[in-house]
Amino acid sequence: MTAPCVHDNAAFASATPVVSVLIPFLRDDPSALLEQLAAEAEGLNGAVEVIVMDDGTGDEALTQRLQGLINGLPLPIRLISLPINEGRARGRNRLTTNARAGTFLFLDSDMQPDSDAFLQDWATLARDSAPAVAFGGFSLDAAPRDPRFAVHRALSLQSECVPAAERSKQPEKYVYTSNLLVRRDVFEAERFDPGFTGWGWEDVEWAMRVSRRFPIVHVDNPATHMGLDTVDALARKFEQGAPNFARVVALHPQLATAYPSYKAARLIRKLPVRSLLRAGLKTIAKAPLWPVAMRAFALRLYRTALYAEAI
Repeated sequence: MTAPCVHDNAAFASATPVVSVLIPFLRDDPSALLEQLAAEAEGLNGAVEVIVMDDGTGDEALTQRLQGLINGLPLPIRLISLPINEGRARGRNRLTTNARAGTFLFLDSDMQPDSDAFLQDWATLARDSAPAVAFGGFSLDAAPRDPRFAVHRALSLQSECVPAAERSKQPEKYVYTSNLLVRRDVFEAERFDPGFTGWGWEDVEWAMRVSRRFPIVHVDNPATHMGLDTVDALARKFEQGAPNFARVVALHPQLATAYPSYKAARLIRKLPVRSLLRAGLKTIAKAPLWPVAMRAFALRLYRTALYAEAI
């Protein structure tokens, strides 16, 4: 098997990082994110390194462009290019083995920090408080307003773009690897479960495990989710995620069965002709003539109907 390709820029070797930012990507170009993070380099003075990993895209031209980009950036950066895709859980586990800091910041490649002091604030928190786990939240402040993404925007604003005070009421529920600070010893005690494949739920399941042993805190240091999806793309992700939801229920029944999505899925499971219900909900979600709020509700119910078949 071909070994991963590892490329470091000039600043990487001499850095003594407090935080290692871990960014996996697949068929995306993280250039804009890397440039924005690098704008903070002077104020960080080597306290933050970035490990960015191509999880099997197989695009040599992209790899060369990224190598050229990071060579010119002042922030310490390592680029890892994998020959084959390892998946969300395995890939993030691999990223931590390349990190040198005592704290990891998992950051998705389609995020854009909302603050010019995003990394500085995380580094200060890690240095001064060293929380076991901290989630910074995310927003849609800078996300595209293309009508194609209106349904995803509506879903995210309702259920995911939540302030820290609200997230703190159910700490393990609002944990996503999009903007997640984790202390090294915590991650070594509880890694992501490689049994999760496809899309979704591996971060929530991880948080369920971690919350039994370590405190999870929520702060307001958000980043914008730039990678909004069309209804078709989001529906495909929901379809991939249904078996992962079932895995969460099997592993953590006490927590998962209290979720409204589980209770609704159990109700839907009792209905006849569920396949017709799913088809109808998906049709409504895709129809641009319906109000966005109704389409978003239909897509959320479609996801729940998928869970009903999986549990």
